[in-house]
Amino acid sequence: MTLDDCHHVATIRIRGWQAAYAGLIPRSYLDALDLDADAERRRTNLVNGDGTTVNLVAERAGEVVGWACHGPYRDGEVRTRDAELYAIYVRPDQVGKGVGQALLRESTERCTSAGHRHMFLWVLKENASARRFYERSGFTPDGAEEPFEVDGVTVPEVRYVRALGTPR
Repeated sequence: MTLDDCHHVATIRIRGWQAAYAGLIPRSYLDALDLDADAERRRTNLVNGDGTTVNLVAERAGEVVGWACHGPYRDGEVRTRDAELYAIYVRPDQVGKGVGQALLRESTERCTSAGHRHMFLWVLKENASARRFYERSGFTPDGAEEPFEVDGVTVPEVRYVRALGTPR
């Protein structure tokens, strides 16, 4: 991902939240998501990052159609030797066309090559389509669950894990 991609990524992320989380997260929160603020947050994180977080974009016909972000697993404030998929979003009109799979495959391959033994991720407990997506890619729930509070509503998240192969 480059600085020029940040606005596209913010658009994909916000439209992704609004499409995927409708009925799961309060509409008031989804409607209040601010594209310009999100794009600026992406730029700031990209410029000020310490190099441990990797942002990937997928393009089709020269247009950014997906984004994934991974780095060290965060156990509270502590970063561990395992990897975490922080985010993966695909432009809603590109869902089901292999973009998400390509991004996930690239993230897991990079984490394997970096020597990580496991990749973790958090997903909304009620997001059945996302859970199926991860399960088809070899991730399994490990029993951990945490509350995620949005506009005063508690939305539970579950943790998934996948063992990564030996680095090449």
